[in-house]
Amino acid sequence: MAEAGQALAGKVALVTGGTHSIGAAICRRLHRAGARVLVTGIADQAGEALARDLNGGERRDDALYRHLDVRSDAEIEAALEACQAAFGRLDILVNCACSYRDRGPDSSRDDWLETLNVNIVGPAMLVQKAGALLTKPGGVIVNIGSISGKVGSRERGPYAAGKAALMHFTKLAAAALGPEGMRVVSVSPGWTWSPPMEAMTQGRRDIADAAGGHVNPLGRVGRMEEVANVVAFVASDEAGWVTGCDIAVDGGFSALGPDQGLGPKHWCDSAAREN
Repeated sequence: MAEAGQALAGKVALVTGGTHSIGAAICRRLHRAGARVLVTGIADQAGEALARDLNGGERRDDALYRHLDVRSDAEIEAALEACQAAFGRLDILVNCACSYRDRGPDSSRDDWLETLNVNIVGPAMLVQKAGALLTKPGGVIVNIGSISGKVGSRERGPYAAGKAALMHFTKLAAAALGPEGMRVVSVSPGWTWSPPMEAMTQGRRDIADAAGGHVNPLGRVGRMEEVANVVAFVASDEAGWVTGCDIAVDGGFSALGPDQGLGPKHWCDSAAREN
């Protein structure tokens, strides 16, 4: 019998990009909800350490690590074979691996090809190749999007375009796989306290929260665990009627327009004071 709060007991999850940051938080949350987890990524030491840590509780061998570069079809197939050999099934696929290689308008052809290969082609190939193993009905695919895929930015290029494509791919895959009883959802984080933001602020959470206060109604940046919580819900049977959509985990960022929800009077008054 599953313990209280273990909504994913008996399920098996494969998480790409699971060795660090939001991906690792997702692995921890799914495992805590009762799922057995195949952690995948390209940071082998971190991935192996995470799997050992997850196995340190009462349950044993419920987490494994497998090297997986999503740019390689052969590695995708090998990871799926390893999942089947270890766990005998796959219920949840989380596409979290991503490339931040992006120089905005100055991005080269190689920048574009590299980033899109990781951020959209890799997930598409995983969905295609995992189809035979995913539980039918009941399999769930969660694609990790981003607010960057929803709005324009003068500093973004390949990363944002790839995330926009991934969110649209979510709709396409949901339509294609729905008749087999499988669900596909994207979860899009906003500004989240994670290694990239720590680097931008020299580890100052107060600076990050102050910046977050300018762009979303909740007035702070998010926590990786808050993103992981939503992924765990989407992956559970409790979300059985949710598919083909994007769920924003962004503190209200995507609810605001270009005027940040303050209206033209605020900005006209500000402009008058400055001039």
